[in-house]
Amino acid sequence: MVQISALRLLRRPGTRGVSLLEYSTPRHYSSAPLRARDDARDARAFFTTPIFYVNAAPHIGHLYSALLADALCRHRRLRVPNAAATRFSTGTDEHGLKIQQAAAAAGLAPTELCDRVSAQFQQLFREAGISSTDFIRTTEVRHRIAVQHFWGLLKARGLLYKGLYEGWYCASEECFLPEAKVTRQPSSSGNSCPVSLESGHPVVWTKEENYIFRLSQFREPLQQWLRGDPQAITPEPFHHAVLQWLEEELPDLSVSRRSSHLHWGIPVPGDDSQTIYVWLDALVNYLTVIGYPNAEFKSWWPTTSHIIGKDILKFHAIYWPALLLGAGMSPPHRIYVHSHWTVCGQKMSKSLGNVVDPRTCLDRYTVDGFRYFLLRQGVPNWDCDYYDEKVVKLLDSELADALGGLLNRCTANRINPSGTYPVFCTTCFPSEPGLVGPSVRAQAEDYALVNAVATLPKQVADHYDNFQIYKALEAVSGCVRQTNGFVQRHAPWKLNWESPVDAPWLGTVLHVALECLRVFGTLLQPVTPSLADKLLSRLGVSATERGLGELCFLPRFYGHPCPFEGRRLGPETGLLFPRLDQSRAWLVKAHRT
Repeated sequence: MVQISALRLLRRPGTRGVSLLEYSTPRHYSSAPLRARDDARDARAFFTTPIFYVNAAPHIGHLYSALLADALCRHRRLRVPNAAATRFSTGTDEHGLKIQQAAAAAGLAPTELCDRVSAQFQQLFREAGISSTDFIRTTEVRHRIAVQHFWGLLKARGLLYKGLYEGWYCASEECFLPEAKVTRQPSSSGNSCPVSLESGHPVVWTKEENYIFRLSQFREPLQQWLRGDPQAITPEPFHHAVLQWLEEELPDLSVSRRSSHLHWGIPVPGDDSQTIYVWLDALVNYLTVIGYPNAEFKSWWPTTSHIIGKDILKFHAIYWPALLLGAGMSPPHRIYVHSHWTVCGQKMSKSLGNVVDPRTCLDRYTVDGFRYFLLRQGVPNWDCDYYDEKVVKLLDSELADALGGLLNRCTANRINPSGTYPVFCTTCFPSEPGLVGPSVRAQAEDYALVNAVATLPKQVADHYDNFQIYKALEAVSGCVRQTNGFVQRHAPWKLNWESPVDAPWLGTVLHVALECLRVFGTLLQPVTPSLADKLLSRLGVSATERGLGELCFLPRFYGHPCPFEGRRLGPETGLLFPRLDQSRAWLVKAHRT
């Protein structure tokens, strides 16, 4: 019998023109289309969220994880429109001691509790527009088959052995804690009670015979993997943190529990006295959803990108890659890590009564509004703070006033009485800056706007690749402000369609602004799909003209035909995004007149 010390675990809790997909900053202005970022249009990609524990109802942190994955997936689909080339999975983690205890406390069978809470996650994700292709529950038969096959593979490779394990076990966190991560605090009766140093949850000293995975054999292979691929874990501080963890000894990992203590789980094949550790069980879900153990999974696994919270980094960046290497597979292609949400500066907690219900937020701020807020304000590197006033201020400023006001101005009957995409006049706005003449009206700032919007899709794509969706939205918002400045600078409401001098420039101003709006609408589709659809439909952009591969900005500027020029705009659909703070709603009305 082998004696194993406590493990260190963390809490789980086309038209020609400028192709905008690969546009690089021009020397002057180039009209040459450039290649799409993805060489093969059927190149595969597989995105995953964590599977969420069903011990409690979903909160905004869960929704944030799902939205990050959803935005990455939707942006990928704009780049590679072959729907079969992109998969996206989410789901619920339904086994473990915490579920077993929570069900007993509620007077329910574990299956009843799992069905109830899993349904809440599924409903939330439907309402929030999460475009997953699979929702997995770890209680499904297909998952049990995958887990037991994975276990058998590890055993056949000699990577599992039985050993006596003892240490502090935290049921709330479903993991053993080393002595350094345990402290004592007074209980309600005044007695000293051992608790987790990080979470405050109670721990119990446990000693039992378990199956052990030879994790210690994988320290150097994990180091080689991470040092050989600096982008394997993003953002960089989390990559650095994992390498630091790997500087320490890596003890073997307990991967089962005694069935008499934990019966709610998947039995160890051939040994009903043991239940497979809930984290090994849960991690295999990423294989289950792509067909494991059938051969089809092999074509998907190398393209996998996990989106996870920082609290489960060690499980995904050390234990999971080691288990995969042990089973003869490669580590995940990418692990994207995000931080947490606080509420008014405090950690969300049931005891504080400050847990934010995401469904309430979707109702209060609209689906697209709340999606925009979380992805615009959420910064993966550090924790982000939520409070109601912050949401209202951001959405009113950027969606209602800036973007919505711009659309209203450019489509209002008073300024655009024909309800069409006006003609672009190349003599008013020549492609070479600095030209002079009686008809030239474009200014230096206007050329700066064209350059900014022309390079925007490439900039946005780079931010998505770097897991910086908030920067992508910041860049879009900056260009929206520039476009509003362009319209304000040239004041088309002061120009007259009946004037042979004014009319060409008036049409050009509106044409440029509508082209900018078309780019913004296209780029906002991954984040605010309904709002973007409303905007593009108002511009008369068809469903087949909304991909990044087809996005050519201002082709008339480069001497090429514009398919939208002279086209009727789509029907009036009202305000793009009504203000949440109605005390200043008159501003939007003023933009429409």
